[in-house]
Amino acid sequence: MSQKGLLVRNKSIILSFVLISKLDMSKVCQITGKKVLVGNNVSHALNRTKRTFEPNLFDKKFFIPSSNDWVKLRVSKAGLREIDKKGIEVALKEAKAAGFLK
Repeated sequence: MSQKGLLVRNKSIILSFVLISKLDMSKVCQITGKKVLVGNNVSHALNRTKRTFEPNLFDKKFFIPSSNDWVKLRVSKAGLREIDKKGIEVALKEAKAAGFLK
């Protein structure tokens, strides 16, 4: 293997390590637990480079009528749909049981 090929291979290994290590825990939905996934970009020539798939997250405030209090959550679009279907109190209870919310 040539010196240039070795350099490119080492650079891609370092790049994939940096991508994996930069995955923040803040990019996690507090209702569904969706988080960042790592995969490949695949070109037409089938060259593969590392990339991340990030969830569609929003910072939202929700009002809880039973405690007359506001709660600030980071939720994905799927989490918002779940809250719309089940209600905020049931969704929070299920998220705590699953360990997504502390």
